[in-house]
Amino acid sequence: MRIPDRPAELDIVSIGECMIEMFCEGPLATTDTYTRTFAGDTMNMLVAASRLGAKTGYVTHVGNDPFQDFLTGAWRSEGVDLRCATPLDRPNGLYFISILPGGEREFTYYRAGSAASCLEPADIDSDYIGSAKVVYASGITQAISKSARAAVLEAFRIARERNVVTAFDTNLRLGLWSLDDAREALDEIIPHVDILLPSAPEESEALFGTVDAGVVIGAARERGVELVAVKCGAAGAVLGLGDEIHELPAYVPENVSDTSGAGDVFNGGLLYGLTHGMSAVESARLGTVMAGLKIRGRGATYSIPSREEAFGVFEQIGGRAEA
Repeated sequence: MRIPDRPAELDIVSIGECMIEMFCEGPLATTDTYTRTFAGDTMNMLVAASRLGAKTGYVTHVGNDPFQDFLTGAWRSEGVDLRCATPLDRPNGLYFISILPGGEREFTYYRAGSAASCLEPADIDSDYIGSAKVVYASGITQAISKSARAAVLEAFRIARERNVVTAFDTNLRLGLWSLDDAREALDEIIPHVDILLPSAPEESEALFGTVDAGVVIGAARERGVELVAVKCGAAGAVLGLGDEIHELPAYVPENVSDTSGAGDVFNGGLLYGLTHGMSAVESARLGTVMAGLKIRGRGATYSIPSREEAFGVFEQIGGRAEA
């Protein structure tokens, strides 16, 4: 797959919610010290792409609580354009995450009624969408509210009209909505999706009724999706483009600390590659490298690698020189 060769102000525009992340070692109930950072699936992807060198933008609302300056300052420091990240008189979402013995993760969320959940179709600027090569959203963006779900659909409709590629991560979170609602929302958006980024096996079984990545790819292709990258955790990724299927091994570091956001970071590497002239297979390999390097450290965005480190490993495993 090749991104249309046309002038564009931004490589990737992402739509969603970014929250304050507080992470710690050990159980939440007994921990005294937390590290503050920021995370959210659609922002995790953007940070990964931005650190590789992509020009990125974010569509969201930012709450006017004491974390507002921290969030916007952090996003700007990553090079993310914030013209459509507008303030709203609501709180920002917040979540706590800890790593328990054996690698299990413990999450506690405070996001109901957040500023970002108030996204609606009127917040979608058609010229801003048209200024990008790729527009990206996720099942989580859809799930945070009915109005946000409608905003995603509006953005993808505009993208199709403007010859902008659309990318969608199914990212199923049953804590936010029911499986029936998730399936309905996927049916609604998939006719407008060019690149689908699901995960397997648990998510694919819930949404597609199968743990087989090849079957997922076939089902998506039948519905008009051009490129499908199924993320399979430690088993790597399976890429479907046309009649071709490519199985890509995961890049697994010696020390694994925190897998939070690894799939989002894979997406960032993949979309960076596609917007910078790399083939789909090369782009997916870069995605596996980014995800593998990320899981060495804590925090969804805190440990995303730099461009230099990522391309150094990418070249070692047989990838081409920096794009």
